[in-house]
Amino acid sequence: MRKWRCRNCGFIYDDTLGLPDEGIAPGTRFEDIPEDWYCPDCGTEKQDFELVDY
Repeated sequence: MRKWRCRNCGFIYDDTLGLPDEGIAPGTRFEDIPEDWYCPDCGTEKQDFELVDY
């Protein structure tokens, strides 16, 4: 499982946690989220997220 960061606001999407309030179940890989999804904090498009290396 990986984490992805919004380049605009820094919001983190964690594959492990998903976003249940947004209808994205825990364990959903970022790649499996629909392409028209956007950052819930700032509205940035999915393509503007980057993989976080920890």
